[in-house]
Amino acid sequence: MNYAYWLTTIPGIGNLRILRLLAMAGCAREVYGLSKKQLEKTHLFRPEEVECILASKNGDHEREYHKLIESGMYVCSMEEEAYPQRLRDIANPPFVLFGRGKPFSAAKKTVAIVGARQCSEYGYAVAKEIGGALSACGAVVISGMARGIDAGGQWGALKAGGTTYAVLGCGADVCYPSTSRNLYQAILEKNGGILSEYPPGTKPRAGQFPQRNRIIAGLSDVVIVVEARKKSGSLITVDLALEQGKDIYAVPGRIHDALGEGCNYLISQGAGIIFDVELLAKDLNLSPVSDAHTQNLNNFSLEKEERLVYSCLDLQPKSLEELLEKTQYSMQQLAVLLDGLIQKELIAENFKNYYVKRL
Repeated sequence: MNYAYWLTTIPGIGNLRILRLLAMAGCAREVYGLSKKQLEKTHLFRPEEVECILASKNGDHEREYHKLIESGMYVCSMEEEAYPQRLRDIANPPFVLFGRGKPFSAAKKTVAIVGARQCSEYGYAVAKEIGGALSACGAVVISGMARGIDAGGQWGALKAGGTTYAVLGCGADVCYPSTSRNLYQAILEKNGGILSEYPPGTKPRAGQFPQRNRIIAGLSDVVIVVEARKKSGSLITVDLALEQGKDIYAVPGRIHDALGEGCNYLISQGAGIIFDVELLAKDLNLSPVSDAHTQNLNNFSLEKEERLVYSCLDLQPKSLEELLEKTQYSMQQLAVLLDGLIQKELIAENFKNYYVKRL
């Protein structure tokens, strides 16, 4: 029987009390053998909780465990050698990790990319560029699969052929947010992994996301912040990473932009400033990166007219009127060219008749 699985699926106990109980008993198997009187003597549980623990032994946990494994998930506890060593060293390490896809390995440099959900097109593009560039150097990208910056960094890693892991604040078999369904599937299909300390089927709850941030920080060598408010989950991740002795980098923001406040504050406090992705890679002792724009363009055979339109765009939105003036194309011709570039995912229309490059 997998005693770790049994212990972590008892409702209402929580990770901290599990760790304290294990410190007293030694291992999950010994906990399973504790009597009512012995559980009461730990002074960790109320009478009704003791009864709940005892009652949980009556369940068919062996069948449940094998059903979970057959579904494509895995369970890794602190009692196993495969458990990530870097998580053992953090405060309140998760006793168990539930996962889908490739189990986490610490063999490579691991970088967390975090930031605002309601980010700008610029912020998303930068997160995607950083994720892709560092992945192309062999780094592993960690994030929370949230829309916005998290998704940008992870999509960048995947499109560069790299590896990325998503740490969820719900069960690893629950895709949250639902808008990240394509990302969730792509991570599993492209040799990445989904991780959670919560049992399968656990629904997302607000209090679980700050808790999962300690795992994101714990698995990472470096935390990179792209667009974040001063009071945000991203800065909670940073605080946890600093407590763990990790390095922090931030992309500078505009001084009157709320999404830039968090990053600018971190830089003022000594975080590394990101103004060039290639220099960032060198600073992290990774191999020099190639130009993500050039790589992306080389994947497509662009006509001369498409290349001209593409060259007129950057990460700041350009209006249709500006493009008409620069290219001297007719409205109909330009519309066809813009639509083609959008279909190839080289550009995006982030506002009506305003266009930007996508990295």
